[in-house]
Amino acid sequence: MKASAGLDLFKTPLVLKIAGFTLITLTFFYLGKHWSSNGDQQVLFFSSSPGTSVGVSPNYGKSFNVTALIAQNQTDTVSEPEPTQVPAKELDRTFGIIDGDGKMSDDFEVGEVDPEVVENWGNETEIDSGAGEGSRAKIKRFELCPESMREYIPCLDNVEAIKKLKSTEKGERFERHCPEKEKELNCLVPPPKGYRQPLPWPRSRDEVWFSNVPHTRLVDDKGGQNWITKAKDKFRFPGGGTQFIHGADQYLDQISKMVPDIAFGNHTRVVLDVGCGVASFGAYLLSRDVVPLSIAPKDVHENQIQFALERGVPAMVAAFATHRLLYPSQAFEIIHCSRCRINWTRDDGILLLEVNRMMRAGGYFAWAAQPVYKHEQALEEQWEEMLNLTTRLCWELVKKEGYIAIWQKPKNNSCYLSRDEGVSPPLCDQDDDPDKVWYVDLKPCITRIPENGYGANVTAWPARLHTPPDRLQSIQMDAYISRKELFKAESKYWSEIISGYVRAWHWKQLKLRNVLDMKAGFGGFAAALIDHGFNSWVMNVVPVSGPNTLPVIYDRGLLGVMHDWCEPFDTYPRTYDLLHASGLFSVERKRCNMSTIMLEMDRILRPGGRAYIRDTLDVMEELQEIANAMGWHSALHDTSEGPHASYRILVCDKRLLRS
Repeated sequence: MKASAGLDLFKTPLVLKIAGFTLITLTFFYLGKHWSSNGDQQVLFFSSSPGTSVGVSPNYGKSFNVTALIAQNQTDTVSEPEPTQVPAKELDRTFGIIDGDGKMSDDFEVGEVDPEVVENWGNETEIDSGAGEGSRAKIKRFELCPESMREYIPCLDNVEAIKKLKSTEKGERFERHCPEKEKELNCLVPPPKGYRQPLPWPRSRDEVWFSNVPHTRLVDDKGGQNWITKAKDKFRFPGGGTQFIHGADQYLDQISKMVPDIAFGNHTRVVLDVGCGVASFGAYLLSRDVVPLSIAPKDVHENQIQFALERGVPAMVAAFATHRLLYPSQAFEIIHCSRCRINWTRDDGILLLEVNRMMRAGGYFAWAAQPVYKHEQALEEQWEEMLNLTTRLCWELVKKEGYIAIWQKPKNNSCYLSRDEGVSPPLCDQDDDPDKVWYVDLKPCITRIPENGYGANVTAWPARLHTPPDRLQSIQMDAYISRKELFKAESKYWSEIISGYVRAWHWKQLKLRNVLDMKAGFGGFAAALIDHGFNSWVMNVVPVSGPNTLPVIYDRGLLGVMHDWCEPFDTYPRTYDLLHASGLFSVERKRCNMSTIMLEMDRILRPGGRAYIRDTLDVMEELQEIANAMGWHSALHDTSEGPHASYRILVCDKRLLRS
């Protein structure tokens, strides 16, 4: 009887619940202990070790599908990993945003950040950062810079350094001259009075707020050339240029008819526009499925790049002077110059040799200028000099029509090798690296085209976005498996991450146009944004501290630049809507001051913009305190590896600050 009563007791709902709860508790305790026993249990795609690019994970030898950690279905749960052929040690960490139940969390309020909601920053020097265990009680608050610095570009506005230059006749004053360490930017660059949230693309192509770029010099200088006009509280862009006052669309049609093989949006995907004005040439190329990069120096028309970026057109401040531009060899299918005011034949064509280095084998140089069509003695002499130089470069003049001349670069070295002995300029030495660009002087020689065809045999767009290019094999990096597998795995990995962001943080609601990936790898983040239909463009930055993957980025049909994050970036303030930094600070803190990088991020991020910093836990506390000291609203989130992982995601909103 007693035994029967005891048996009935175990059948009661209360006892069953207690037993089940105990079992679940023990299970989670075991799993937590297992996964937290090694705080480094993750994979690294790029390591911080000099000369290496792939780190070895403690998960070496295990197989799991990192791309399945964020589900492809429409639910908020994270699916179980599935086996994959790519060893885990070859890939980056997978990140998501999860709550305590393992679901994608929606607790972060996304919504639209309104930069017109002004926060009074004042002249306070300290803020409370919380009194949690291990945190600092107070940190210094960064002050607002003087109003005169609202368009400050540190390495291009270094007046003291420019005054000390021995010569400026070759454009040296337009190149990088960064402030010394004790004179680095240490304040928050203020916006102009009346700053408003930029108009969304594609409306911004045709008009922007006057208050955001309050300068009328270009209107005064170029109003008659159909560049730009002012109407009440806006600037309008009719789409014209000095050589195409009737519109960029008509001008592009003319180029297409002159050389049908150019095939915008198919054979031609990446274009460089030199001396771009307000970038109408690039703005209208975008509608033809071409990604243009518009460049110009910060000269007498100093705000032309600022206008381009405010319009939402890819652009950078850059000058042909004495150093190589920060782009790899064989990057652009077309390089275009319309009245760009560059003397291409000076110093035996050293500037045109730089064009030749960056132009893809078989690519085109389009020159629209007075010497092409005007019959004045001085201009005709310039034309003859240009013909002589391009002939020695083995360029073929494929078409000359009206005020446009178009040359084509050879597809191999046969013409160079068959030239008469002693003809200048000579071929560069075999050991010259044409992709080495950081503070490298221009070289008076012809860049060799790889004999194996690397850089020339690029798949047509859009297939090239996900086709591993030949130049993947030439990247100086350590890899334990096929680089093609690494390339494809990185792309798939970022696609899954963006899917998670779309679900959890409602990225489709964000007005993302200008995006900067601060540590781009093979460009998988940018490719994922394209795959998910974002109407944005990405500047992929390849840090000098890691492997030079920039040629691969261009072969994919994307844009990128080489940069050292210990120094400021060559762009105007308030340039980007989104800054993305994955694994950047844990590497660069060995070389750079983290607050220096964060202040630069604040300078180039628009009020209302966001920064996503994904990095190791040991840098997050300091980064969050710096973010708060800059007036950013920040929130720290776990990754899909859970609360015991060594990585976190810091999400920051930049607000509009006023003194």
